[in-house]
Amino acid sequence: MKDSSLLKENHVHVNELIWKNRKKPIKEIRATLKKVGIDLTENIIRNRKNRMLKAGKVVAPLPPVTERTLDDHIEDKKSRLSAKKEKKALSEALERIEMLETEREAILAIKEDVKTFKIIPAEHRGKSEATALWLASDWHVGERVNRGQVNDINEYNPTISKKRGENFFKNGLKLTDMAAREVHVDTIVLALLGDFITGHLHLDAVENNYLAPVEETVYAQEIIISGINFILENSKYNLIIPCHSGNHGRTTKFSHFGSENGHSLEYFMYRSIANYYRNEKRVKVLIAEGAHSYLDVYGYRIRFLHGHDVKFNGGSGGITIPLNKAISQWDKAMPAYLTCLGHFHQRFDGNSFLVNGSLIGYNSFALSIKASAEKPAQQFALIDRDRGKTIVCPIIVE
Repeated sequence: MKDSSLLKENHVHVNELIWKNRKKPIKEIRATLKKVGIDLTENIIRNRKNRMLKAGKVVAPLPPVTERTLDDHIEDKKSRLSAKKEKKALSEALERIEMLETEREAILAIKEDVKTFKIIPAEHRGKSEATALWLASDWHVGERVNRGQVNDINEYNPTISKKRGENFFKNGLKLTDMAAREVHVDTIVLALLGDFITGHLHLDAVENNYLAPVEETVYAQEIIISGINFILENSKYNLIIPCHSGNHGRTTKFSHFGSENGHSLEYFMYRSIANYYRNEKRVKVLIAEGAHSYLDVYGYRIRFLHGHDVKFNGGSGGITIPLNKAISQWDKAMPAYLTCLGHFHQRFDGNSFLVNGSLIGYNSFALSIKASAEKPAQQFALIDRDRGKTIVCPIIVE
């Protein structure tokens, strides 16, 4: 444009001249515009002409295109990003306000419109019936456990074993009495599942044990009989006592599966206990002749064993995998509702089985089989006449 003072490029008069000369070629239109001091490119003239031909009349020209710098584009980008962030922040704020309003309405509704209904106590048409199940095993009453052997977690000796044995009977009776407040409990099944002594099964026990095998057996028997007498003197419960020998009580180097009891000090201890209560009508001692024994409680068959015939080498899944496999095989010969065992020093409820803890607590054996460093405890369970196994909890011994 040569002389913008004569006629502004964006003045509508420019388009009027293009419109009047629309039938002429673009070059002639450009020459006509130049005569009045307007120098537009052919492309601009063509675009304006086409816009007006499309509209069928004179239209105002588009705003002129101005040159923009890189800084202008950067500022526009920043402005757009800022606007986007502000829009997002506003949206989030609105959502938060809506949520708070909803919470406020809910709080007001809870506060101002409280509705309740009356719970009617259950009719006592006679208490249901249950049997208490106590698992006792892995006491190792003569073994020595120095704190330094197990990272200062535990200590054990005959004095401690006696105290924990007393607590087993006291707290087992407390749990049974608690259950008897709501259900009729007539019988305690006190399952003696072996390893009450450590014996000399391993060479280190010869050096470390406080008591020799026979002395240890006598000591374990004293604690057990004293505990049974405590139950008889402080309750009216009957006692059924399934007995199983552990692997530590044997006098042979290896297990003699066909004649295990004949080489077990614990087996003779059980015979002695049975003889001690031969005239006590409330006590029935059941000494297993084989690796397993069975007891029917309200039609629920319970299997008892010590557990040393279940092989476990610290694999993934713990004792549950080998034990479930073993139970599956045992059930083919004699199905059982519940399997109870000791040996592993781990108190565990596997639904179809109960593994007992230990009285001795964490020791070198537990360390060797990668057992958890759990507190010494024994297993308590309640077998309900109508529901089977219900309550399972520890009998605390320290």
